[in-house]
Amino acid sequence: MAGLARCSSSFISSPAFLRRRRLPPLLGAFCMLSLGFTNLNSLGLKFGSNKGFHSSAMESSSSSVSVPSIVVYVTVPNTESGKKLAASIVKEKLAACVNRVPGIESVYEWKGEIQTDSEELLIIKTRESLLNPLTDHIKANHEYDLPEVIALPILGGNLPYLEWIKNSTRD
Repeated sequence: MAGLARCSSSFISSPAFLRRRRLPPLLGAFCMLSLGFTNLNSLGLKFGSNKGFHSSAMESSSSSVSVPSIVVYVTVPNTESGKKLAASIVKEKLAACVNRVPGIESVYEWKGEIQTDSEELLIIKTRESLLNPLTDHIKANHEYDLPEVIALPILGGNLPYLEWIKNSTRD
């Protein structure tokens, strides 16, 4: 939880943050999840009912040709497992990109006991319509009996990048 302490509003309102307006990817994700969307209004992010959210640094268009996209989190036990699963996902065009984040530590309860394991996090960018085939692929190719598959919507972003996700994945 020490990383979440960095997400405080005093950090986000610091002069260095306001100049750059960019957090490291995981820290930004944790801040978004811990602060909630309504607190991000103070950062200059604009919210719309059907357009998602965007800042002046993001491109936005009401005539977007992009398809609904998601980010999927999957943890794996080690680097080799992460490399193999990430490559198979992209090869099968179930995702446009998989980021592998080594060195995470997961603490959880399993079968009545607290467990602590070193893992790798896969951050998968894909179409929303591919969630079920992606989940099936992960379950069939994962070492765990109960693999984590958690999907979050992409509410906005760089439209050419979102188009790239669409064009790099199967229909």
